[in-house]
Amino acid sequence: MNDSFNLPRAVSLVLIQLFKGVLYQDQHPEQWRDLLQNRAAVSDYVAVLGLQLFIDEPEGYAFLRQRPESAEEEEGTEPLPRLVQRRALSYPVSLLCVLLRKKLVELDAAGGETRLILGRDQMVEMLRVFLGERSNEARLVDQIDGHIAKVTEFGFLRRLKKDEDQYEVRRIIKALVDADWLAEMDQRLEEYRTHADASA
Repeated sequence: MNDSFNLPRAVSLVLIQLFKGVLYQDQHPEQWRDLLQNRAAVSDYVAVLGLQLFIDEPEGYAFLRQRPESAEEEEGTEPLPRLVQRRALSYPVSLLCVLLRKKLVELDAAGGETRLILGRDQMVEMLRVFLGERSNEARLVDQIDGHIAKVTEFGFLRRLKKDEDQYEVRRIIKALVDADWLAEMDQRLEEYRTHADASA
């Protein structure tokens, strides 16, 4: 066995957390510290599996993503099977992610607060504008609750323990809705409005 992979226990704990999902600085401060101290070892280890380590130090999160196939093609190697599955987002779920990302941009532009907390009712109203008028209001709200639950499951929202109707928008959403998306955001939102009008 390659001696370079006889890793300290602290690094093993970091790797386990990364394989389980996102590693947040505020939730796992010791593992975050160990990750920053051992980033090269962690990066080398996951590279064997065709993965890349992504760390956003200012925002305090890290995760693993599949290495682009183009990188392997450039090296003339056969792409490895996907370990990190792609998730196809439905229209309402992707719309909610875009709207949450836009709220995060507005918060950052205003300065001051670093955490974005939104109520469930606020998110219902944000989505209602784009989902068109429905005859069954209760059914629409139930569907929106399902979309909120899905975004929470993906890790882009975190329900607050003190108030279950309040959610923190996790900054990892910046990795999903990146700068290129932001540049096209107004156009995308207009397309969503058109979609809502057409399906109403």
